[in-house]
Parts: sequence; C-alpha cells; structure tokens
Amino acid sequence: MDGFINLNKPLGLTSHDCVARVRRLLAIKKVGHGGTLDPAASGVLPIAIGRATRLLPFLPEDKAYRAVIRFGMITATDDLEGEVLTQTPCPQLTEAAAIAPLPQFLGTIQQIPPQYSAVQVAGKRLYDLARKGHVVEAPVRTVTVTKIAPMMWVGGDFPELTVDIACGAGTYIRAIARDWGQQLGLGATLASLVRTRSSGFVLETSLSLETLAQQIEAQTFCPVEPAIALQHLPKLTLPEPLARRWRQGQKPLISAADVDVSPSWVARSLQIFDEAEQFLGISTLAASDPPHHYQLIPKMVFEPLG
Repeated sequence: MDGFINLNKPLGLTSHDCVARVRRLLAIKKVGHGGTLDPAASGVLPIAIGRATRLLPFLPEDKAYRAVIRFGMITATDDLEGEVLTQTPCPQLTEAAAIAPLPQFLGTIQQIPPQYSAVQVAGKRLYDLARKGHVVEAPVRTVTVTKIAPMMWVGGDFPELTVDIACGAGTYIRAIARDWGQQLGLGATLASLVRTRSSGFVLETSLSLETLAQQIEAQTFCPVEPAIALQHLPKLTLPEPLARRWRQGQKPLISAADVDVSPSWVARSLQIFDEAEQFLGISTLAASDPPHHYQLIPKMVFEPLG
C-alpha cells in the first residue's frame, strides 16, 4: 500500500500522534507526514504511507490557513496554549484600524519564530529551551506570504479578526499574529488556526481519523496515488529500453527528437512514467552535449528492477 492520505487533523493531537494512529489503523510501519501542525491547530495534514514516504520532499510547498487573531492579549507561546503575559482591553479598536497593518505582512518578509517552536538554536529546539526557562534569540527567517484576506471582524474588549493566509513553507502564523499586534501597539495572539491547504491537498476533501477507520474496516479505503499528489511536476514518459535503464539506477541520455521533453525542465524534478503509464519515480534533467540532448538523473526510483 503506497500513497497519500489527506488527513483532517483534529485539535489536541500532535502530527506524530496522527502518524501513530494511521500506522496502527493500517498495520504498516512506513508512515510519515508532510508538515507539522501544532496540537492547537486543526486541518490538512498530508500523510504518506509505504514507499510514498520517500516522495514527501517532492510535494508542493504551498500552504493556506484560516486564522483568528485576538487583539489586546500577549501570551508566552503566541497562541492561547501559553501563559497569558498581558491583557489590555481595547474596545476602541475598529475593523479598519485592525486591518491597516496587513500590507506589511505580504510578500517576502523577515520573521522571528515563536519562542515555543521547533526551530533549532545550537542544536536544541526553541521549545525545549523555553520550557527550561532559557530565553534565547531566535534566528530571523525569510518567509513568503502571498495572500492575506480579512474574512470576519468581532469587536469587544478583546476583538478578533479572522483572516485567510496563503504562504510558503516555514511561515509561522503565530508570529504573524504576534507581530500584527505589535504594529498596533496593543499586542495580539493567535486564537484559532485551521490549515485549509497543504502540499496540494485541501480541507474540503480531507478525511477525519474516524472516517479513515470506517473506510479501512469496510475495505473501501484507497490512498491518493503518487501521480495525483505529484501532478504539479512535469511528466516524462520513457520508452521501455530507457525506462528499464532508468529503473536500474542508470543515467540514460535522451534526445528531444525521441522523447517529449522541454528545455525548461532542466534542473527540475520530473515524474517518470513508462509506456504503460506506470509511475516509476522522480528524476532531474541535466543538459548535455550534443545540443537538445539531456541526461536523466534518478532521484527516487519508486519501481526498481530486481
């Protein structure tokens, strides 16, 4: 059984907890996840099973969230899981004023991860250091945020703004909430987080652990095929002699006259198929002499010969 599960992670479980449950439900050892989701967050958690665990690095890096930012409150963890450090009621805050800092968080930005995060400093996780009372300077990271759209406003002493955020890998939504509050001079924390998209999977088609268990018991469960999860990558179909050599770990030379290949694919990861439309694995393409010739370099052979 090789493929992916678009799991809807519930609140309260770690990503590792979900992997352990899937491992027990399917009675297989090879299970991994594509992108950690905090216990206080729910939503899309891509799960790979069997040989597909080796394909996790090749999934798309896009992520999207629905986040609720609560103003007037600062916590140790930048969400409601941590100790409340300060509370300053701000009933005067209007929706227009709250949205004003939004453009500062769009594009390629510099971000300091939360003190309670998995980022490593001198070989130690920040959350391990924080739990021991050691406050260290977290390294600044460059992240990309492609979209922030305000969705709902709830006023009050501690008003809340719901936003949809699309971003690249490594972005901490808790840090955005924290910094948003700093820009307003009021403080803020993340009150709720749902991941709506991750690695090409979306919330609308995700499965709960309960539904997954039911499908397995009814023998109707079918994992998402690697070719579907990797459809963002160009597809290269090899004739049988070349496919055989590639599956043996060789680096065959191909010609644009013999194989449907594009020069724009050079240095990119490609899906490799044989003439029977069987997914064989992942390769990169390198330019070679003479012109319009390329060398295929295997990166992950999914269907080796042997």
